[in-house]
Order: sequence, then C-alpha cells, then structure tokens
Amino acid sequence: MPPRKSREKLELLVDRIATPTGEMVLMADRDGNLRMIEWPDQGSRLQRQLDRQFGKGMVTLVPARDPGGLSSAMRRYFKGDLSVLDKLPVKAEGTPFQESVWKALRKIKCGTTISYAELARRIGRPKAVRAVGLANGQNPVGVVVPCHRVIGSNGSLTGYGGGLPRKKWLLEHEGAAP
Repeated sequence: MPPRKSREKLELLVDRIATPTGEMVLMADRDGNLRMIEWPDQGSRLQRQLDRQFGKGMVTLVPARDPGGLSSAMRRYFKGDLSVLDKLPVKAEGTPFQESVWKALRKIKCGTTISYAELARRIGRPKAVRAVGLANGQNPVGVVVPCHRVIGSNGSLTGYGGGLPRKKWLLEHEGAAP
C-alpha cells in the first residue's frame, strides 16, 4: 500500500486495552478517527502496518487514555454491545481499490460472514478475488472494519492478521460461529 498522500508527520494517540483475546492497541488521530487497531502479540506486524499505512518514520505515537472514547467503545463491544462498531469513526487510507474493499467490509452485518468471492462481487470486481484478499489483509482497522467476517468459499476460516484463534473467537462472539 502506498503511504499517506500527505508527507507531514502524523501524530497518533495510542491506547492499549485488555480484551478476552489479548491486548489490543488502538490508534486515533486528534479528530477522534480510529486509524489503526493491532494486536501486539503478533510480533513486528504493528511496525510494518504503521510503515505501510503512513510511511516509514512518518508517525509519532503519543500515549493517551481513551482517545475520542474509542477505547471505551471497544470495551463495550467485547462486553457484548456489538452494534457499537457501526458508529465508530474510521479513517483508513489506501489505494482506491483497497478503500472500496474496506468500505464494503463495513457493510457486512454483524453475525454474518461472506466469502472473498462474494466480497469481490459486492465491489463490482468478481474476478479480483485474490486482490480482495490482499486488501482485506492490509486493513489497518481490524474488528471495526470487520475483515474477520470474510471466510473461504467452502466455509473455512482463512487468514487473519490477529491469528485464526482470534478470528474464530470474534465470529463466535458475534454469533457467526464458523
């Protein structure tokens, strides 16, 4: 993914919350938009995502408590208020194709799953199944932009940046047990 269009260094407010599936890192801009969610137990993925999304060395991380109320909202989600995700402001920058995939992901209803092929059809690119999978995997705002709701055409769980056990937990939590 190309880095942000602007070459100004971006300041992101960072909070860490405990979830039933491990620690989650949330990053928001000063306007209260959720910019990135990551699971720190996934090794160097966090730094790779930051570099890919914003450009190497183009982000300053500032510790913050509950930026824009986003941490509180995510805690409510993990406690069972599943609809809270629909209201969260997200700003994810990518290519026009990636952004179309991420926009379509937000339209997948909680408690349901779709295949990568169906997602490709929904964005009007039925032959772009692999590209849809790649864009899905580069989603910087997992859970809120629910890439975990996309499964294989045969119903199997397939790749998830937070790991397949976490994907399975999220789907079960939302009532879409695989």
